[in-house]
Amino acid sequence: MTAALSTAELRALDATYHLHPFSDNKALAAQGARVITRAEGVYLWDSDGNKILDGFAGLWCVNVGYGRKELVEAASKQMTELPYYNLFFRTTTKPVIELSKAIAEVAPPGMGHVFFTGSGSEANDTVLRMVRRYWDLMGKPEKKTLISRHNAYHGSTVAGASLGGMDYMHKQGDLPIPGITHIEQPYWYGLGGDMEPDAFGLKAAGWLEDKIKEVGADKVAAFIGEPIQGAGGVIIPPKTYWPEIQRICRKYDILLITDEVICGFGRTGSWFGCQHFGVQPDLMPIAKGLSSGYLPIGGVIVGDRVAKLLVEAGGDFNHGFTYSGHPVCAAVALENIRILQREGIVENVRDRLGPYLKQGLERLRDHPLVGEVRSAGLLGAIELVKNKATRERIAKPGSTGTVCRDHALRTGLVLRATGDTMLLSPPLVITEQQLDELLTKTRTALDLTAKDLGV
Repeated sequence: MTAALSTAELRALDATYHLHPFSDNKALAAQGARVITRAEGVYLWDSDGNKILDGFAGLWCVNVGYGRKELVEAASKQMTELPYYNLFFRTTTKPVIELSKAIAEVAPPGMGHVFFTGSGSEANDTVLRMVRRYWDLMGKPEKKTLISRHNAYHGSTVAGASLGGMDYMHKQGDLPIPGITHIEQPYWYGLGGDMEPDAFGLKAAGWLEDKIKEVGADKVAAFIGEPIQGAGGVIIPPKTYWPEIQRICRKYDILLITDEVICGFGRTGSWFGCQHFGVQPDLMPIAKGLSSGYLPIGGVIVGDRVAKLLVEAGGDFNHGFTYSGHPVCAAVALENIRILQREGIVENVRDRLGPYLKQGLERLRDHPLVGEVRSAGLLGAIELVKNKATRERIAKPGSTGTVCRDHALRTGLVLRATGDTMLLSPPLVITEQQLDELLTKTRTALDLTAKDLGV
């Protein structure tokens, strides 16, 4: 029906029938949505024929790039053989069995079980249920409180948004729900820029211990954190932070959860973000890169300590979803992992592409708007400031980032703006030449933004 329609007609239909996520739908209808029509490799094309480098891999997720025929064929084959069946009623399917094994083989040692969901948000809902069930079985039902961080993102379901620390989300729906509390984030540039990073990392981890003492260790069930905070601004903690967090969790006997929805499956140059920082979690929510976004699938990788108790003493775990381990999604995710392994993509991010991006970002430090750059693997951030020495922001918070984002798009590049921080997370199959293109277009967007501001 839409093949012969103009962009204006497509936008009108979209505004009439579609409610967009995380959007002011009235303002969007007046402006008109961007209509993406196809993609290949690291590039997108819109309905006007514009070619755009996707510097954000969709939503942090298209790890193996667009147009992978192997994933299309895996979906088609499974759709023909078994398009759907559930995992209830003492049932499983071959793709789920194979995918569970494949995930356990790339996960850190001691993380040998997987519970499947349809998304990262559902994975974090599952974490909440699983953590509280664990402590019930341990005979400590009073250990219910989960500690998270301000400015964290763990999804947009009721439990996921509550675990997250986004105030603007909490204001809609009377969140967070009871039993969830937050500490400050390990944001060295914004909160500790006058300290040595390692000292700040220890200080930030200490906020967890302070909160445990405030709540009472006998009431705290778990701490959850993204290894690197994604939507919060690619907040990369100092190297001292996560080992100290792990020490504190073990000292007070609380579960450690690393939310791997963004960092998992190679984004940092390790299979998982916890490996990048050298820590061993008890639970790991996953999604996004699990299938490279080709089909919706998520899950929780469960450490042996938790899994053994749930299996041996838990009886029925009264939780699950219609699409848990959907066979077509599982088949695609399995082939996606095989591609990552076969092509050495994770190692290439670690050894070549990550260092190359880091060097390129460092060259942007001379720009008058750039106060800070940081990266890990193929995650990067550029902080825009008015005064480099004091880290003072420019005018109304968030306005500069939006201007820069829009300039980037007009130059043919997707970047994301979180406040006045520009974020990038390209497909893991990007080449050095394409990274050069990304960095060149980023500088152009910065120059145009500076011109608008009269800098």
